[in-house]
Amino acid sequence: MGEIVSIDHLEPVGFWHQAHSFVRGNWRREDETGPMLLAKCCHDIDWLSYIVGRAPEAVSSFGRLSQFRPEQRPDGAGDRCLQCAIEPDCPYSARKIYVEAAARGDTSWPVDVVAWPPTPENVEAALQEGRYGRCVWACDNDVVDHQVVSLRYAGGVTANLTMTAFTEMRDRVTRIYGTRGELRGDGETIEVYSFLTRETSRHEVGDVTGRHGGGDEAIMGDFIAAVAAGDPALVPTSPRVALESHRIVFAAEVARHEDRVVTFG
Repeated sequence: MGEIVSIDHLEPVGFWHQAHSFVRGNWRREDETGPMLLAKCCHDIDWLSYIVGRAPEAVSSFGRLSQFRPEQRPDGAGDRCLQCAIEPDCPYSARKIYVEAAARGDTSWPVDVVAWPPTPENVEAALQEGRYGRCVWACDNDVVDHQVVSLRYAGGVTANLTMTAFTEMRDRVTRIYGTRGELRGDGETIEVYSFLTRETSRHEVGDVTGRHGGGDEAIMGDFIAAVAAGDPALVPTSPRVALESHRIVFAAEVARHEDRVVTFG
C-alpha cells in the first residue's frame, strides 16, 4: 500500500444497541460516565493512532443528540413500551428487543442485563418499572447519537471517524488509502487493491470468538501473564498510550462543544 495518506473509519453502533446502552442504559449521560466518544469509540481512536503510527497535531468534531429527545417523540407514544399504542410499529420497542428475544431463547447480552434469570416472564416484569422499559423519547439521556471526528497527524496524514446510531449493528468498516494501494476491511474480510497491478487480493479474517472480537480475553491473558512473570513488557500497550487516546477524545469534545479546531502542543 505504500505510505498511508488518509483513513475513513465507521463505527456503526446499531439502532437497538444505541437504545439499550446509550439511551436507556448505563452510558446514557455524560455526567455519570463520560461522552459517547469515550464510552463507545475509545477503541477506534486507539486503533487509528496505532495504524497511523504518528502523533496527532489537530482535531475537529461535530455531533449532537438528534433523535432520542422528547421533541422527536411520535404522536401517541407512551412513557413505557409495554403500555404504548404505537409499540408494534416502533423499531426501538423494548418488547421486541428483550421479551421477544427471550421468547426465542436468545438470553445472552443484552437480554441478561434486564433480568436474571432472563426468562420471558422475568424480562417482561423488569420492563414494567425498570429503566430498559422506558420510551427512548422519554429518557434522561444526553450523549450524542451521531458524531464525526477529523484528525490530522504529523506529516499530514488525515483520519475521519464516523460514529452513528442509525445503522444495523455490525462490525466496524475501514478504508485505508495509501500511495500504492487501497485497503478495505469490514471485520470479516480485508481487501487490498494494488495501484501497480490493478488487482484486488482478498483475505478472510477468520473465526473470532469472545467479547469485543476476542479483545477482552486477550487483554486479560496478557495482564495475567505479565503479573505471573513479573514482566510489564508482556502487556503490549502502555498506560502512556492509553492516556494519549484519552487526550485525543477530550480534545475532540472541546472541539465539538466550542465549534473549533483544537491543536496539540
